[in-house]
Amino acid sequence: MQQPFGGRPPNPRSVLLTEVAQATQRLADAGVPSPRTDAEELAAFVHGVKRGELHQVKDSDFDARYWEVVARREAREPLQHITGHAYFRYLELQVGPGVFVPRPETESVVGWAIDAVRAMDVVEPCVVDLCTGSGAIALALAQEVPRSRVYAVEMSEDALVWTRKNMEGSRVELRQGNALTAFPDLDGQVDLVISNPPYIPLTEWEYVAPEARDHDPEMALFSGEDGLDLIRGLERTAHRLLRPGGVVVVEHADTQGGQVPWIFAEDRGWTDAADHPDLNNRPRFATARKAVP
Repeated sequence: MQQPFGGRPPNPRSVLLTEVAQATQRLADAGVPSPRTDAEELAAFVHGVKRGELHQVKDSDFDARYWEVVARREAREPLQHITGHAYFRYLELQVGPGVFVPRPETESVVGWAIDAVRAMDVVEPCVVDLCTGSGAIALALAQEVPRSRVYAVEMSEDALVWTRKNMEGSRVELRQGNALTAFPDLDGQVDLVISNPPYIPLTEWEYVAPEARDHDPEMALFSGEDGLDLIRGLERTAHRLLRPGGVVVVEHADTQGGQVPWIFAEDRGWTDAADHPDLNNRPRFATARKAVP
């Protein structure tokens, strides 16, 4: 039987897919946690296609710049800094040096908060996002709870460069300032306060992944010897902002699950303090309700 393509069998692998396989091995050897995914994402970025369309790139269109971005990722530069964007729930965010890159584990934190707000008997719930960074949390809440009034605060001017880009055209009210003193005009009126604050202990610096330690802003990562300094301060901020019966949601490290709920103690005006797991069943965030007098 005659073979197609001039008697030769077709090559089952394109040049690009072969290069992706080689890049995957290089990234794996460098300790990148998800080498295959990152190799494919970088290939899609360089060639201007979606990840699922890589097989459509012609051999003649292979772009040698692919190896430049692979080398950057091999050196543990964050994938999101190279491509310039990060995905979070239903959002595509612009990110880069100076702003904390949102992590997948925070999506479960926001999911819980969205369910909590939807369950409230409030026509236009008021939500405050403290330490908003890229704006991922505030924007997700605004998008998925359409009648909510969402406010966000960020201190870092470097981070705000990205926050403002992401929030352009949104209905989130963004302010620059200290999360501990933010929104005095909303005292006692907020239905839900949420935050993904810095929570890594200073003593853990050497164990932090290079992508975070060397590229995320230090002020977005570390918070005192036990990592809980800012969360202790945010407890008072949340209590000031919330109406009686309002809820606070705070992300923390999976090693802090036994500690954070105790910060929201009954003698400080809280009730129902509890911890919640992420999708990997690790303690990921604490919630509490402001006591009703």
